[in-house]
Amino acid sequence: MSDWRQRTQLLIGETGIRQLEQAHVLVVGLGGVGSYAAEALVRAGVGKLTIVDGDEVDATNKNRQLQALDSSIGKNKAALLKERFSDINPQAEIIALSTFLEPDAFQALLQNDRFDYALDCIDSIQPKLNFIVLVRAMKIPFIASMGAGGKMDPQKIRIADISKTRECKFAQQIKKMLKQKGIHDRVMTVYSEEIQPKESLAMTDGSRYKSSYYGTISYMPAMFGMTMASYVIRRLLGDDKKQD
Repeated sequence: MSDWRQRTQLLIGETGIRQLEQAHVLVVGLGGVGSYAAEALVRAGVGKLTIVDGDEVDATNKNRQLQALDSSIGKNKAALLKERFSDINPQAEIIALSTFLEPDAFQALLQNDRFDYALDCIDSIQPKLNFIVLVRAMKIPFIASMGAGGKMDPQKIRIADISKTRECKFAQQIKKMLKQKGIHDRVMTVYSEEIQPKESLAMTDGSRYKSSYYGTISYMPAMFGMTMASYVIRRLLGDDKKQD
């Protein structure tokens, strides 16, 4: 075992180290939530990680995204994180897909590889719906992030099935659209019960997937991502019979 995992082994044991080392986890969306979720998985010792995002770093990402620096503006988010993660754990296999996955390509990815867990860190409604419908149909264990925007109180972050979410505008939209597809539950989520202030909402200038967005604070997307990573790591270690 590498020295850098000594403290992790004290907590989860050598068996736990091996379980994480043999796991393959998929993270789609590498913004404020996904970048921190993916790094927590790497630092925990997950041996294989597929990370997906076709976006490039923008100056407005600096308030919340792990890879966003003045020096990284204009560079692909997935490629930046692959380099960073390989520097954390050179033995880990990091597969970076610098693309936005359309449904057919995403289905092919899921069919051509084995994933022990999948994290939906997508912030646009239609791609998120595509993700949830596909991984659920293929019986891949997953967890989906709901809206971290317009939230400031970390004590109100929750893990629950989407059917039990409350005070999250984003979850309300996703829930409604999933019901139209016959999906009412069995979608584990991270969300916040904090009420979003109306004044924190802004409209976009015609984005392909988003018509509006909420303001964000530095720590909330990161805490959503860390919460997701915590959930996945505990399930990979065999804690899958407990419900949060």
